[in-house]
Amino acid sequence: MDFARCITLENSRVRLRPLDLSDFDDLKEVAFDPAIWQYTTTPMPQNSVELAAWLTQSVRDREAGRRYPFAIVDRQTGRVVGSTSYGNIALDDCRLEIGWTWLGRAYQRTGLNRAAKHLLLKYAFGELQCERVELKTDARNWQSREAMRRMGATEEGILRSHMKTQGGLRRDSVYFSILKPEWDQLRHTVFQQFDARG
Repeated sequence: MDFARCITLENSRVRLRPLDLSDFDDLKEVAFDPAIWQYTTTPMPQNSVELAAWLTQSVRDREAGRRYPFAIVDRQTGRVVGSTSYGNIALDDCRLEIGWTWLGRAYQRTGLNRAAKHLLLKYAFGELQCERVELKTDARNWQSREAMRRMGATEEGILRSHMKTQGGLRRDSVYFSILKPEWDQLRHTVFQQFDARG
């Protein structure tokens, strides 16, 4: 995967483009909500300085080829309302992970997350020729687990004491996946409203 490439993906609801330092002003309008960051492995940015540090690190992760972070742009308002990424990219094995996702609370349960996942899955299975896309979440994050099930991902199991999380605690991670043959069906069912336009 070419991390220097400017990947822009769009459907009727959302636009994904590379996260950039210029997104700071939009992100500070939605980022300072503890509920968004409750189950993330990184602590919530408490102020503008910490948000700027988070944004800078995200851009550096892309430059270093560790992950490819996208800005989630709500097409109805034109504003950046969160972020999501490709990571753990292993294209020799035809797989990658979608994650590092967060949305401002006002934009949750609005269809934006599913619209963004549609774009990421379509590009992964189409352009990147993946056979498997992985997703994972904190086992305690029932909202995220249910969202993954509703989009057609298969729950594969729980990795116990898998990762360090906030406050030095260790979390159990639940892994989900979508395989290429499953995507061919899901794009015409779960994601049909978005796939009709591209």
